[in-house]
Amino acid sequence: MVSPLQRGPGRRTRRPGHVHGGGAGALAEAPVLAAQSAVAALSAVAALSAVAALAGLSAVPAVAAPAVPPPVRPEDRPGDHLTVVVRHAGAGRDRTYELFCHPAGGSHPDAAEACRMLDERTRWGRDLFAPVAPGTDCTMLYGGPATARVTGTWAGRSVDAAYDRSDGCETGRWDRMVPLLPRSGPAAYDQ
Repeated sequence: MVSPLQRGPGRRTRRPGHVHGGGAGALAEAPVLAAQSAVAALSAVAALSAVAALAGLSAVPAVAAPAVPPPVRPEDRPGDHLTVVVRHAGAGRDRTYELFCHPAGGSHPDAAEACRMLDERTRWGRDLFAPVAPGTDCTMLYGGPATARVTGTWAGRSVDAAYDRSDGCETGRWDRMVPLLPRSGPAAYDQ
């Protein structure tokens, strides 16, 4: 015979004051057991629904993923990249150019020559885009109202350089950057 305190398949532990078997105690126990069974069934259904919903969500990215990679942004493109903004240089020259080198490309009107010139003038330890040194004696020859700003990356270094033609030194600095910057005078880049 199995002791009422033993547990096994189909057997419950005896609680003090609880009546096992038939009689009034069994009748009082039936609604409680039915309610507990209903709660357990609802909990199981809720748990399965949650798992099914999560499984469905995990499949969505694989189905919704685009088949085409996103477009390459200029800053993610390999090689050197410069943005040249030219103002007050005259008709056909005032605009913003994008220049990519290695390989040459972008909206610059002479990308291959601009990249070649930059490559030729790049020297280890020297800033190709450095401003005129303070205290430099310069002629007071005004080269015109043109201004330019060059930003981006060249030879792995960040570039942020401003150009103008306010005196002989600044005009010479500008002219050394042609064809990156437009030539002064009546000749302009082809459109």
